Amino acid sequence: MNRIIELPKVIDTRGNLTVAENIKSIPFNVKRVYWVYDVPGGESRGGHAHKDCLELLVAVSGSFNVTLDDGTSKRTYLLNHPYQGLFIDKSIWRTLDDFSSGAVCLVLASEYFEEEDYIREYDEFLEYVKCSK
Repeated sequence: MNRIIELPKVIDTRGNLTVAENIKSIPFNVKRVYWVYDVPGGESRGGHAHKDCLELLVAVSGSFNVTLDDGTSKRTYLLNHPYQGLFIDKSIWRTLDDFSSGAVCLVLASEYFEEEDYIREYDEFLEYVKCSK
């Protein structure tokens, strides 16, 4: 189930530290890590769903919106705290937009990159979730 996950935050006068550990604070084993940055104003990222891959998105710098769509309903989350991650389940269409200047989106993924796992057309996504139920 999609949800905001509070990651462990160690408060220190020298600077805070947040930890993300497999299974302990992240509900899956991480196989791939990547980050999205320097997104021009007005642009969006995502615009796809995964058949099997689970993801945790973290705004490690700045802020952005993530809209999740399960084929029936949509919900938008504002990510703007580096100690929170948005867990995205499989078969969920996601769109990231409204990036602030300097925003960095860190993505922890349960699977290695495989093009076959992506659903990149929205109509195909709707058909996929309809057939999956």
